[in-house]
Amino acid sequence: MTTQKRADYELFKQAFELIRNKEHLTNEGIKKIAGIKVSMNLGISGFLKVLFPNVIPVPRLIDKEQEIPGPH
Repeated sequence: MTTQKRADYELFKQAFELIRNKEHLTNEGIKKIAGIKVSMNLGISGFLKVLFPNVIPVPRLIDKEQEIPGPH
């Protein structure tokens, strides 16, 4: 089962790898990072929407039928 927090962590790791590989120094790399940010839990801010109006979200690993177990 993939939780929201785990899905955000996996997206963060993708962005980290782009930066580690110095892809953030290119326009295409910045667009990839913006796409990752859009897919994360809090989404993208109004300021970034202006800078990246056509950003494409990356797929997010999340279990749609996630259920929080009860105490019993």
